[in-house]
Amino acid sequence: MLNVAFDKSMLEDQDLHVESTITVKKPKNQHRFNDIIGQSDKMQEVFRLIEKVADSDSTIIINGETGTGKGLAARAIHRHSYRKNKPFVSINCGAIPENLLESELFGHVRGAFTGATTNRCGKFEVADGGTIFLDEIGDMSPDLQVKLLRVLEEKEFEQVGGCKTVKVDVRIIAATHRNLEEEVQKGTFREDLFYRLYVIPIKLPPLRGRKSDIPLLVAHFVNEIGYDKNKELGGVSGSAMKMMMQYPWPGNVRELRNMIERFVVLCEDGKELSILDLPEKLKTSSGGNVVMPQVEISQDGICLNTAVGEFEKALIVQSLKKTKWVKNRAAKLLHLNRTTLVEKIKRHHLQQAFSSS
Repeated sequence: MLNVAFDKSMLEDQDLHVESTITVKKPKNQHRFNDIIGQSDKMQEVFRLIEKVADSDSTIIINGETGTGKGLAARAIHRHSYRKNKPFVSINCGAIPENLLESELFGHVRGAFTGATTNRCGKFEVADGGTIFLDEIGDMSPDLQVKLLRVLEEKEFEQVGGCKTVKVDVRIIAATHRNLEEEVQKGTFREDLFYRLYVIPIKLPPLRGRKSDIPLLVAHFVNEIGYDKNKELGGVSGSAMKMMMQYPWPGNVRELRNMIERFVVLCEDGKELSILDLPEKLKTSSGGNVVMPQVEISQDGICLNTAVGEFEKALIVQSLKKTKWVKNRAAKLLHLNRTTLVEKIKRHHLQQAFSSS
């Protein structure tokens, strides 16, 4: 799989040179959380906090933008607690209609509502002895917030349509992308529940706030997805990595993983990830043209052939985009014969890049 080794100096100034093919070794995690990749200061702080709180029974609230890995953090906390051999049950409170969420959480008895033909245990009963992860808890209705508050305070509840009190021993981890303090001020989230949840808050940084982890994540995803798809990749070009380092990643780690999966699925074995494989929003400037590689000569020198090749590819891409893939017109823009342009398109594997874009 992809072997990614990189010079830390490239991350400090984020000035990657287009002649470099970045090979990244699989990162050695300094902590026990193999599913969470990161060696930046912000992620090391998160790891240390998880280690401190994992083996307690305190309620935890994980804050972070969509795609930052809140579910992974919750699983890491469970796996390193004394409850690790008990169930870990996850439920997305924002993905289930309000009229069904109560039944999902607490279960129901037969006849409680139309379609309730049998008794059914809820997530809290299933998680007894273990951990329940309430994702997007900020989307929970006020009525359910009251019932959740009772579970937090008394460790008991009634099923929908039932009268028997069910007692559970469950550790609660909640997560949200919302600012719950603002929701409390708006009156959409109960203040008493807010303080019950905010025993130990954990804040996950957005990917744009830990860009030094991007090469590590790229290596991890290429290895992981490549293994799953039985593909072996040839590295990442310096210009492609530079663009990935400069992009703000509004979808965070999830967006990066999806992009890498697209590349792995569409590419051929041994292919290097170049700027041509990146989505348009990464590889285009504000004017809509392909960003030209910015070449600088480092103290170690530069591979002129590689740099010229990258520059040539960018020019060919621009000409093809301007002419809507009409090779005759693109060749005229570049002052080339059509046959020469076709040869260069094949040499740079541009036919595949455009057919997949």
